Amino acid sequence: MAYEASVIEQKWQKIWQESEAFEPKEDFTLPKKYILSMFPYPSGRIHMGHVRNYAIGDALARYYRKMGFNVLHPIGFDSFGMPAENAAIKHKIHPKTWTYENIAYMKKELFSLGFSFSKKRILATSDPIYTKFEQEFFIKMYERGLIYTKEARVNWCENDQTVLANEQVEDGKCWRCGHEVVQKVMPGYYVKITAYAEELLKELESLKGKWPTQVLTMQENWIGRSEGLEFTFWLDEESFKRADEASFEVFTTRADTIYGVSYVALAPEHKIVQNLLHKKFLDKKTMSQIQKMQNQSPKERQSAEKEGCFLGIYALHPLTKEKIPVWVANFVLADYGSGAVMAVPAHDERDFDFAKKYNLNIKQVIEATILPHTQKEGKLLESAEFNGLDCNEARNKIVEFFEKEKLGKRIINYKIRDWGVSRQRYWGAPVPMVRCEKCGIVPQKLENLPVLLPDDVEITGEGNPLDKHPTWKECECPKCGGKAQKESDTLDTFFESSWYYARFASDEKTWEDISIEKKSAKYWLGVDEYIGGIEHAILHLLYARFFQKALRDLGYVEGDEPFSRLLTQGMVLKDGAKMSKSKGNVVNPDDIIKKYGADTARLFILFAAPPAKELEWNDDALEGAYRFIMRLYDRALKLESGTLEEISQETLNKEEKYARLKVYEALKKSQEVYTKSFAFNTLIAACMEALNAFGVCKNKALEREAFYIILNILEPIIPHICFELSEKLFHFENFKKLELKPEVFVKDSLNLGVSVNGKKRAEIEVNASLSQDEIIWLAKEKVAKWLEGKSVIKEIYVPNSLVNLVVK
Repeated sequence: MAYEASVIEQKWQKIWQESEAFEPKEDFTLPKKYILSMFPYPSGRIHMGHVRNYAIGDALARYYRKMGFNVLHPIGFDSFGMPAENAAIKHKIHPKTWTYENIAYMKKELFSLGFSFSKKRILATSDPIYTKFEQEFFIKMYERGLIYTKEARVNWCENDQTVLANEQVEDGKCWRCGHEVVQKVMPGYYVKITAYAEELLKELESLKGKWPTQVLTMQENWIGRSEGLEFTFWLDEESFKRADEASFEVFTTRADTIYGVSYVALAPEHKIVQNLLHKKFLDKKTMSQIQKMQNQSPKERQSAEKEGCFLGIYALHPLTKEKIPVWVANFVLADYGSGAVMAVPAHDERDFDFAKKYNLNIKQVIEATILPHTQKEGKLLESAEFNGLDCNEARNKIVEFFEKEKLGKRIINYKIRDWGVSRQRYWGAPVPMVRCEKCGIVPQKLENLPVLLPDDVEITGEGNPLDKHPTWKECECPKCGGKAQKESDTLDTFFESSWYYARFASDEKTWEDISIEKKSAKYWLGVDEYIGGIEHAILHLLYARFFQKALRDLGYVEGDEPFSRLLTQGMVLKDGAKMSKSKGNVVNPDDIIKKYGADTARLFILFAAPPAKELEWNDDALEGAYRFIMRLYDRALKLESGTLEEISQETLNKEEKYARLKVYEALKKSQEVYTKSFAFNTLIAACMEALNAFGVCKNKALEREAFYIILNILEPIIPHICFELSEKLFHFENFKKLELKPEVFVKDSLNLGVSVNGKKRAEIEVNASLSQDEIIWLAKEKVAKWLEGKSVIKEIYVPNSLVNLVVK
């Protein structure tokens, strides 16, 4: 019978669907595994990156089901966001219509690959019932003080007409559309993620060895904990008159360099700078430079050449009372610390470069410094009573002095900023707040949720359609009953994707009434294996960690971390570049399924590279995967079906023992690959090697055992063909019966290298039962011609490896 992939695959997909084979069981006494891949945006078609992500997760889910675990393996769609609005403009179609049509098509594609997702727990973040409970969380966080409003300078995308979080600005451009981002002062809603900064940082320790080190480092750096001194710089009298401010705060981690301060620098947005601009105390050139700085995003300013302007005012050194010039500089960020820094150019490279550029004073206060190579450690110089102290000791003593004299205090600072979640667009979850002239900003009543979007809008790309709707905004104030207006901002899509893992962990029968069903969530959470791209390291992954802690404190969930283990899969490349329509290098999974079958697509994507590495597309390798499946199929059909027989290792000849060893080596590898390394490429290679080892094997009992093991090993990777062949040959005997047999790994003979004075001269095959003396004697016989006329002064035997004879 010819291998007909489509017939076999459709057969088994129908059987799995009708038997509800992949639905999680309600028996919470069973050991569980929650396997989750980051869900996709419903762009309309899945791509090979999706195939790789979900093939990895599916292999794990299928493996653990075989091992007797209760497995939750769900899928959903991150379905709000700008692309739907862009499509509405381009194709004259409503974002909801575009989104749900795409979801329907992508679900069909995903299930055509045989992915074993639960069909009862599929969700889309744009579903009204999902929005309802998301808005409930928002209100609970607002009431808890974890969400607040403020007016702040934000990243603004003119093209998408929306605010972006700092993490969503990439090289000064919008992460979605690629257009330039500008700075704009706007009111908005902020999530107080900083309230959990210390816990988010501290608990990274518990994820070591379970999350990629790179992700942990990225989060640690983003949170950016630093301990130091906060103190006040007072302006001199004349400067105070000009700036309308008497003082400003600074924070430093290097209190030991306080005597080396030669200038201070303010952020372009600092209140003192704004006062000077307002009172027009600055010349036009300076004003223009400051405005240019203000229009740069924080990320742009950090990577740009250091620039600044003298503001014509002076601050007094807190200890020496020396007059210190005050500058505005692009490297100072308004939302980090106080928006002001003390500059010590002799001991900081950034400060040094700035001082050299503008010919500012450079004062050395640490020994052994060779400028411009700034010295971090040493003994203090020119530092009054602190002279001669080591930097670390001086740092503590100077902070203690500031606290004693009430000049400053020791504090902990964080680089992470609160998360701005307001977006000025239509296709998103409406912020569930009301603006009342009498009561101010008031949360919606929970019984009024969900607050849904109006369907009758026109998407033009100009501004927020909700602001232009004639009736949608009008409402009754939940507090006083008077006339009020709904908030027209919608939520950042990362708000939706930060809690979906907990929604999946709830019993779907409760979804209409309960946000997160506690009994079910307690059993399933945290996620045992989470799979997705490393590009989400300081976006989704950090936000989801925050959400877990916030929902825990609000009483919705238990546990501190959402994802116990994390695997970050590499990108799929073609011609050295990430697949994309714009590059014209996209490979359509539908075409592969049609020509070769889903199993070939799955086998190739898991065999071509280790999961964490980039995968370069290779048409020849795809063909090779297809040929292996056909060979597996053809060989299996030549076997007779039946039960497995007991095989005596002693009765096997040398070739049969070798072939059986290769099969059991693959079985041993499978246990490590599925539970620890996820190096599916090595496991597939081991199975290919095992199949090759049988050659023209005539021992049918041995070959049937080999196929039983190989099919069970490969079933999570290429399930359709393995189910088909297992049904024909073995009537589905259970994988759990497979055990390693120690006798298979005992070798009758050993292949050893023989070296003379460290140089390999020969190889010998010896009986494994021989003693060391007998093995060395045989080795000498083998290399006799290299020993003629020489004396053996040392004999070295490395068991199972080599014999080395040292001669002179």
